[in-house]
Amino acid sequence: MAPRVGLSTVSVYPESSAHAFAYAAALGYDTIEVMVGIDALSQQTSAIQQLSAHHGVPVSAVHAPCLLFTQRVWGTEPWGKLERSAEMASALGAGVVVVHPPFRWQKTYARDFVDGIAALEESTGIAFAVENMYPWRASSRGMEMYLPGWDPSSEPYANTTIDLSHAAIARSDPIAMARRLGGRLRHIHLTDGTGSAKDEHLVPGRGSTGAAEFLRHLAAVGFDGEIVVEINTRKCRDTADREADLRESLEFAREHAAVESR
Repeated sequence: MAPRVGLSTVSVYPESSAHAFAYAAALGYDTIEVMVGIDALSQQTSAIQQLSAHHGVPVSAVHAPCLLFTQRVWGTEPWGKLERSAEMASALGAGVVVVHPPFRWQKTYARDFVDGIAALEESTGIAFAVENMYPWRASSRGMEMYLPGWDPSSEPYANTTIDLSHAAIARSDPIAMARRLGGRLRHIHLTDGTGSAKDEHLVPGRGSTGAAEFLRHLAAVGFDGEIVVEINTRKCRDTADREADLRESLEFAREHAAVESR
């Protein structure tokens, strides 16, 4: 049985979370991942509950507001933001909170991050799936901007996320990372990249990360977590173009994640 395929609400930006639910329902996505961000709806559990019920699309994950542009969403205290993300996930029936590792300048947060994530999972019953990031490349040299580090396979997290666009920037092999993580790989951000320093979040198959091979690997090893399409559609000319990209991404996921293990 193939994993469920979800749609991240950030995939329809600059349209709203409400539009994301509408696209997901119309195109046949199985679930939604809510990116808590500057869209006011994404910050309101009751609004998301109403959207989920109206469109008949369940929420599989909540992405905590830990990006640079969401640093002030739900306050500035990082542990409080994660606790609030867990509360939202629990209320929505989602089992996963996606979280990035701390920025290097968040020294106290970074120092306690690994143990703190484990403690949150124990106290909330929610899986905090720590996402792979990447060195920041201003030139040929990379700068380590995340602590304890950008590669979650280097730490003893119980649950992790692989994002293919981030793997492309880091020039890391996502299949090798998946093998290192084994059963600790809980969540996938399906997208693509070309290996540039820019976080491209291309439609899967349009980059060079080997997205199809990655999905076939997951199918072969019996991955039973969530696959969530997280692409950038900001350059789409209109809603028809955006819908086409979202449909192509869903079809790509269904085609390659459905390969049966042998």
